[in-house]
Amino acid sequence: MNNKVMILAGEASGDLHGAGLVAAMLAKRPELSFFGMGHENLVAAGVNVLFDAKKIAVVGVAEVFSHLPDILAARKILRKALREERPDLLIVIDFPDFNLMLAKYAKKLGIPVFYYITPQVWAWRSGRIKTIAQRVDRIGVILPFEEEFFRNRGLAADYVGHPLLDSVKSTRTRKEFCKDYNIDPESLCIGLLPGSRKKEIASLLPILLQTAGRLQKLKQKQKKMLFLLPLASTVSEEEIRENGLDEFGGELDFRIIKENRHDMMAACDAAVVVSGTVTLELALLDTPMVVIYKLSPSTYRIARLLVNKDLQHYSLVNLVGGKEIVPELIQDEVNPERIETELSAILFDQKRRDVILQGLEAVRLRMGKAGASEKAAELALSLLS
Repeated sequence: MNNKVMILAGEASGDLHGAGLVAAMLAKRPELSFFGMGHENLVAAGVNVLFDAKKIAVVGVAEVFSHLPDILAARKILRKALREERPDLLIVIDFPDFNLMLAKYAKKLGIPVFYYITPQVWAWRSGRIKTIAQRVDRIGVILPFEEEFFRNRGLAADYVGHPLLDSVKSTRTRKEFCKDYNIDPESLCIGLLPGSRKKEIASLLPILLQTAGRLQKLKQKQKKMLFLLPLASTVSEEEIRENGLDEFGGELDFRIIKENRHDMMAACDAAVVVSGTVTLELALLDTPMVVIYKLSPSTYRIARLLVNKDLQHYSLVNLVGGKEIVPELIQDEVNPERIETELSAILFDQKRRDVILQGLEAVRLRMGKAGASEKAAELALSLLS
């Protein structure tokens, strides 16, 4: 009987989704034992974590170099565990550069590899497809169009559904949310979501606050407005205030929401949001949005060289929908005037709003049903047979 599984998650989201996968596998096969790399969620799920992923969950070339000793230490510890423990399966979750390095070593040892939540090779650095094909036996993807993408290139891929389908739901009605936060329910509630990283906050929050001021000045006669900003766990309220709120937010009816994030999103009449997974959260909660994406000029120049030239959209909502459902603004388009124009159309042009809401409904239908962890568990267990 095959019992040992190594699992590798290098980022907070991977740690969370990995814990769900472990729980689903143990529900089907209680005798399994898990070890590998992760953080608090995998530890809570019963995984023997040999290396804390928090030490190497870095972004950017400079951060990689500064954490190189930890990265090399993690590789050494995990290679040794693969060699000595000889697990019956290696599961890798996202975190591609590190995980594919360990997958290569596992294949040399004859250990099957399951990749859950793959890197976005359809968007950039598509050369990694060949590497994945060489080092991975089966893939569980979480975006519906990814299954066909990988299968057309000869890889065994299955769409398991997105983990967000299990977790994104509101617990209060809009009326209840407004009552809890002393908000006039007749007001237009507009979400401002500039991201969860400090650099994103510093770069984008002042622009969003200027947008809010401009929108209120131009449209306040039509409707009273209130602006909501969810406070990510990685950002303090002090940082929010230092990066524009004290300067631009004085004349705005503004609320920082520290809890009930999904209730807040569902209560919004519209939102301005930095591109990322959060756009799918808003789509699942039926909230129209303007998606923004802005990098430093030097980083953007490099990114253009790596991005797939055939990519027509960059927001996940439009990628899943297969067309432009919500407006996307990139680089120089990310300015208060342009954002306000798109936001006003969503809020005050009922025909435009209805088209977006119909598109969001189509996205939700295409995403399918909940149960990503259970479906991924079935794929992983098939490699243990």
